[in-house]
Amino acid sequence: MEFLFTPGFWIGLFKIVWLDILLSGDNAVVIALAARSLPPAQQRRAVALGAGAAVVQRILLTLVAAWLLQLPWLQIIGGLLLLWIGIQLFNENGGEERSQKTRGSLWAAVRTILLADLVMSVDNVIAVAAAAQGNTALLILGLAISIPLVIFGSTLIIRLMDRFPFIVVAGAALIGWVAGETMVGDAALKHITADHHWMHYAAAALGALLVVTVGKARAKTAPTG
Repeated sequence: MEFLFTPGFWIGLFKIVWLDILLSGDNAVVIALAARSLPPAQQRRAVALGAGAAVVQRILLTLVAAWLLQLPWLQIIGGLLLLWIGIQLFNENGGEERSQKTRGSLWAAVRTILLADLVMSVDNVIAVAAAAQGNTALLILGLAISIPLVIFGSTLIIRLMDRFPFIVVAGAALIGWVAGETMVGDAALKHITADHHWMHYAAAALGALLVVTVGKARAKTAPTG
């Protein structure tokens, strides 16, 4: 336990917590969108369970993240899955006007949070793992400390979405943006995108546009009541 009293430990812990806050903004949006259609009591449980389980998932993911990023087509599949999640969440939240009908369930929301976090966090955990420099205890402690911060951020976003419904659109667009970035960053496309950095922005913008456009179309045709 002597490492707890070394400056290097606390500097590393600060770096991990700070990195996780910076890299978890889009994950907080997903958690907020997934939990928003639930009753208030279940919202809090979904946010807490989703954030906690996502951190455990990230710890496990750290062990294989670098290897996963080298697999061709995996990020393309993950990006397509993220597009589908974004469209589903947009539709469940009724676009700019929240549906009065509660849809889904607590465990369905937690499952959506974990699935989206799995896709969105593969590259993020590499940065966190680098900050830990092989210290597993430091990695776990840093991610554990970040749980209440992510919960607070998700809860705040839910409240903002209730007050300013256009944030739902912005949140869905962010998921689409990340999906586009994820797909174009796939190992199978590196020989194409290496010298064409504009493709990353184009794919991200196209992903955001696709989620919002398809989500709005589905929200209009979805039955209400």
